[in-house]
Amino acid sequence: MAGSLAIGLLAGSAVAHADAGDILVRARAISIQPDVSTSGVLSTLGVGVNNSIVPELDFTYMATRHIGVELILGTARHTVTSGIGELGRVSLLPPTLLAQYHFNPDGKIRPYVGAGINYTLFYNDNLKAGAQPVSIDRSSVGPALQIGMDVQLTKRVFLNADIKKLWIQTDASAGGVPLGTLKINPLVVGVGVGMKF
Repeated sequence: MAGSLAIGLLAGSAVAHADAGDILVRARAISIQPDVSTSGVLSTLGVGVNNSIVPELDFTYMATRHIGVELILGTARHTVTSGIGELGRVSLLPPTLLAQYHFNPDGKIRPYVGAGINYTLFYNDNLKAGAQPVSIDRSSVGPALQIGMDVQLTKRVFLNADIKKLWIQTDASAGGVPLGTLKINPLVVGVGVGMKF
């Protein structure tokens, strides 16, 4: 019985493939690892941004067997640090749209690459340098790159591993005086599970 079940699962995964019109839904746990650089007073203060681990949800529409379009949704909250202490926390909502090329659509292991754009909304911030409130630009637009892999488990269910690079930045000021630019530019590493519809 166990042998028959194993053969059935292998046979099911062998015929699984990506077709035009398929919708792939993935849920991932992601580690957001900022690659911070600054200018102006922010550099003098030694401003940094901590890592964050959060859930992520994405939807891919397969326009052809090789070409997909993916929308990535998620939000994260980060602590902003400096040489004079913690400056506060800020939330980021960075919906990202990527055009992808999927290799080996008939295989059990299907790598892909993607490139696109992210729009990041900064919200729910309470940043201060000492007693002085710090204001930041509310949005950022930048490129995004991606490499990943789906590993089929059954005809509809697959595992996923994915790495993305996003370019995100904001300008900061205090009392109307510019403090410089904060570039976050995170590497986003994720693992999860997906389903084909």
